[in-house]
Amino acid sequence: MMNRRDILRSGVVSAAALALPARAFAQVNPTAARDARLIAIARREVARAGNRLWKADVVGIADFGLHSAGKRFHFVDLDHNRVESFHVSHGDGSDPDHDGWLKWYSNAEGSHCTSEGAYLTRSWYTGKFGTSIRLDGLDPTNSNALPRAIVMHQAEYARPEHIARYGRLGRSNGCFAMGPEQFDIALIRLAGGRLLYADSLGLAEDGSRVIPPVAQLDLLTRQPPRGTFDRTNPGVY
Repeated sequence: MMNRRDILRSGVVSAAALALPARAFAQVNPTAARDARLIAIARREVARAGNRLWKADVVGIADFGLHSAGKRFHFVDLDHNRVESFHVSHGDGSDPDHDGWLKWYSNAEGSHCTSEGAYLTRSWYTGKFGTSIRLDGLDPTNSNALPRAIVMHQAEYARPEHIARYGRLGRSNGCFAMGPEQFDIALIRLAGGRLLYADSLGLAEDGSRVIPPVAQLDLLTRQPPRGTFDRTNPGVY
């Protein structure tokens, strides 16, 4: 039980907290500036997608302007203005050097590249990596998502432990791959007609902007300079 002195001390601390300027709160919560930006982007993209969405309570944002070792997949809860961040892989065609940085976006079949733009999450199905989520591309930059079988799925190479060992995540064939525990959260929060948005935002945890050390280009009609590919996407259905 708190005594009178503790109660008074608690009241003084609370009053002092209320008097703190906004900058001080940002120091207490270093992700506040980034989260505010992510919430604004999520609301913008929900408005842009309009009635093509079935649900607009949660938005997934994949920030491929960050290295794959960073927590760059954000669940943005618009009902409660909250953000929770996890890891996500990009395609091996987008990162032929396998250094953890995305270089190429592509909408082309066989490119093994990640595509940027807005996606509608659809139904679950069972594929090579178990339960997965179909994605329907809503923009010209990702309009081939369904025929390319670009999906969300779990993968061992997307576990945080992979980063501890190799300094980066493994690569997908263009899909949004997450560690099994993290992907279970995606199944619950993001499936069923919600929005997934992929872009090179480069938003660091402290709200600053990260400039990738490599050029990030969007190739809509030709493949990146790596040769030809066989179709090995796990989401073939």
